[in-house]
Amino acid sequence: MRKLIVGAMISLDGVMLAPGGPEEDPTGGFKYGGWVFNYFDDALGQEISDSFSEQFDLLLGRKTYDIFAAHWPHVELDRAAGTFDEGNAFIAERFNAVTKYVATHRPDSLDWVNSESLGNDVVAGVRALKKGDGPALLTQGSTELLQTLFRHDLVDELRLLVFPLVLGRGKRLFGDGAIPAGFRLTRSSASQSGALIARYERDGEVRSGSFAAEQPSEAELERRRNLK
Repeated sequence: MRKLIVGAMISLDGVMLAPGGPEEDPTGGFKYGGWVFNYFDDALGQEISDSFSEQFDLLLGRKTYDIFAAHWPHVELDRAAGTFDEGNAFIAERFNAVTKYVATHRPDSLDWVNSESLGNDVVAGVRALKKGDGPALLTQGSTELLQTLFRHDLVDELRLLVFPLVLGRGKRLFGDGAIPAGFRLTRSSASQSGALIARYERDGEVRSGSFAAEQPSEAELERRRNLK
């Protein structure tokens, strides 16, 4: 059984659109592309390195796949080159090597090495992958695909980098279709830039209780009646 892990960079209000740069995804006239840049520090870099050092395959929506395919295969891997960057080269080598499973209506155009379509039924494709053998399935970006995964309760773990800003608009981690679900915090820390690093594992259903008085006042009872 394979675990499905959602990796996401989000703002305090849950926006995850275009963290990397202004040209990444200007959908809807989004003006703040690259909002992660000025908060990035060693602690965040270490969390990303730790996550990508594990065994995984990528699970991507088509738009994120195209963004990645236009960048990571073209990163300089020659250490002698003047443009070589060790951090970027590490991610590029990992992403090039792993299998990329993609939600797409254009499977014939997946030309990045080790890329495969999830097929016509994305939910069935993901379920089949989870039932099989292999490393964890890791998402990056892919907000539209994430809504499908949350709606069908396919997510086992969240790895979130939460940045101290509010973006107000843009594609969000959770949409209206996400099913109610409980998660358990397994790891947390804060970077010097103020970003929160948190990992959560799926933990059953939503459990509720009540702080209400056992004997509510007449005013409270009237308030409840007025809610109906």
